[in-house]
Parts: sequence; structure tokens; C-alpha cells
Amino acid sequence: MKNRVLTVGVVALVSTVALGGCGYLPGLGGPSGKTVTIWLMKDSVSADFLDRFKKSYEEEHPSIELEFKIQSWSGIGPKVTAALRGHDTPDVIEVGNTQVAQYAESGELRDLTLESMRDLGSEEWLPGLADPGSIDGVQYGIPWYAANRVVIYNKDLFEQAGIKSPPKTRDEWIEDSRLLNRKGNQGVFLAGQNWYVLAGFIWDEGGDLATDRGGDWEGALDTPAAIKGMKFYKEIQSFGNGPKNADEEHPPQTDVFAEGDVAQIISVPGSAKLIEQKNPELKGKIGYFPIPGKTAKSPGSVFTGGSDLIVPEKADNGIAGIEVIKALAGAKWQADLARTMSYVPNKTSLAHVIEGQEGTAAMAEGARRGRATPNSPQWAAVEAENPIKPYMSAVLRGGDPLAEAKSASERITAELAGS
Repeated sequence: MKNRVLTVGVVALVSTVALGGCGYLPGLGGPSGKTVTIWLMKDSVSADFLDRFKKSYEEEHPSIELEFKIQSWSGIGPKVTAALRGHDTPDVIEVGNTQVAQYAESGELRDLTLESMRDLGSEEWLPGLADPGSIDGVQYGIPWYAANRVVIYNKDLFEQAGIKSPPKTRDEWIEDSRLLNRKGNQGVFLAGQNWYVLAGFIWDEGGDLATDRGGDWEGALDTPAAIKGMKFYKEIQSFGNGPKNADEEHPPQTDVFAEGDVAQIISVPGSAKLIEQKNPELKGKIGYFPIPGKTAKSPGSVFTGGSDLIVPEKADNGIAGIEVIKALAGAKWQADLARTMSYVPNKTSLAHVIEGQEGTAAMAEGARRGRATPNSPQWAAVEAENPIKPYMSAVLRGGDPLAEAKSASERITAELAGS
């Protein structure tokens, strides 16, 4: 995504470092051998991680020099498109997981299916990263890291309400939220337009935001499953005073939680740092659990944000670039990255590497049910217009769910058709 919804949370999640937009990382230059140029996004990883990776990789591959160029998410789309056409083309590019489809449509990405299956164990990848990177059965994007939402809760308020352990099912979550929503406290602060949270509820019901009808994409908010998802959203949103006509940044939900009278918000674990900065008295009193599912067997579905790595067809050193990706996406450096940045690794089998990190562990558990937005090259246009947000507000204000869903679905269909 151009302006991914997880950006604020992920920036809080990672160690913020002054990497400098679109420049070279200090100390990472130097002559000799073949140079592999890699575009990474600002704040995705720390300078310390890149220093370790560069030193280790170049020691193991003496003929290779790694050159990292740091890019800004703002305006990255046209820059990547130009690079794919042969203008200042790097050998590897980090892109948002939901951006792969729009870049693959150009026909200028290298097919990485063989490497995915032979060398990278693609059968274990998180679906929320792997699926968006695959177009018509061809793997163009290699999953790198993931982040997703969890429930952040106030341990003191849970204890005061007599709740001894976090809920495991939707029914338990509803009952707990009802108990928490009293004595001047809010059970859940959930903004009316947090549409990524809605997507998870819709997926749990077996629905989707849009569906592919033989190459023609159509909005799907008016299906019975999607309407059930919206019904559940309305119920959980009712246990607090979240605004019905705004998203989670208006006002920032972390600021509201920091006031101390909100029991739960839905966000990435890194948001806890923002809360503690606002109210240091809450340090040590914040807990995390995966968004509950319909049964205790598995957590609820969540939107997976994160990044994939792609290789342009016009890259001068594309083969060498693929080898760099193999290292970055392999077990050794996935473990290092996850521990350093508090990310979810790209494979479910690597979830153990972040044991002991309560928030990240909850995130990794939820990532098992992670998904991405519809894999249409035009989905960015839907997010830019975003008819989902006013649809949600209309229903929360008492509008007819089916009529409002049909109207929003028609607008989604039109955007996906480019009309």
C-alpha cells in the first residue's frame, strides 16, 4: 500500500532511526566487485540490522558489494514504476505486500516461483504475505516481514472487572467487553471507520471485500457473509465511545487509551510505546491478545501488513539480487529481523523466535489467520476513494445495512473496473 495503515504502528514498533530519505546508509559504501543495489523503505529496518547483514553477506560473498538505498513510502509508486521500465533500476526492491499486483501488471517483474519452491520453503509462508505476491500462480513477491493488529488491553481494568484471562472466542470477547464498559470506563474504543478490522470480521464469516469473477472484480460488501461481519463490528463498537464517522487516527486511539479509562483498543503491539509515552503510569499495565475468533480453536482473521521483495526484469544484477533475497528471507536473517524489529517472521515455523515478547507473540499467533486485501491491480484506487469508510459510518448511524452495502459495493466495482 502506498500509505499503509500499519505505518504509524510499525514505526512505533521498530527502533526509529534516522536513515535519511532516498539516500545511502552511512558506512555502507565502498568499492570492489559486483554491486547489488537494494531499495528498502524508510524505517523498515534499523541501521544496525543492515550493518550486520551487509558485513556478514559480503564476508560470505567476497565478489559482491551491497548498496542499500532508502526510499520514502510517500510517492514511491511512480518511482518504482519508472524503475521497472529501466530508469535507474535497482536489483531488489522492497514493496508493500498489497502493491505487488499493480507492479506485476507491468510485466516487468522477474518470476521467482522456482526459487520460492526450491530454496525458500514457500509452503510455510504466511498467507497474508505470500498470497498477494502470487499472481495467476506466479510468485513475484518474496515475503519479508509481517505485522498485524491485536487487542491491546489495560490489565488493571480487566482485574477490576473480575476478568482473569483474555477472551478466546467472540462470545467471550463480547461478554468481557460488556463487563468492562461500565463505571465510567469504555469497554472497547473502536473508531467507526477502522475498515481493516472490519475486513477481518468479514473474512471470519466467509466473505470478502471484493471477489474475482473470471478476471472482473466486483465489490462484495452486500453478500450475507459481509453483512454479518458488519453486524459484529457494530456490536463490538457499541461498547465504547469511538466516533462513528472517523478512523482510528481521529482522534488517535493511542491517546484515548492513554487516558486510563479505556479497557481495549485494536492496534499493532508497537502502539503500546506511544501509549506509555503519553502516560508513563501505564507502563507494565498493558497486555495483548489476538483478536478472538468464532471458536477457541483459532484466533480471528486479521489484515496482514508488511513487505515483499521483488526483482525487476531490467535489473543489471538480478541473479545476484535473488541470492540476496534468499538470505534476507531465509531462517537466519528472518530470526534476526524478527527479534531486532519485533516483526512477525515470514514463516509460521519461525514464530518461536519471538517467544518472550508478549505483544509480538500475540501478533504472530494472529498472523496464522492473516490475509490481505483483494489482489487486484486496481485495489489502490479503491483505497484512495475508500467507499468502505462512509458505508461503515452509515450503518453505525442506523442506515439499512443491505442498502448501504449495495451502494458501497457498486462504487468498489466501478473503481476496480477503472471507471
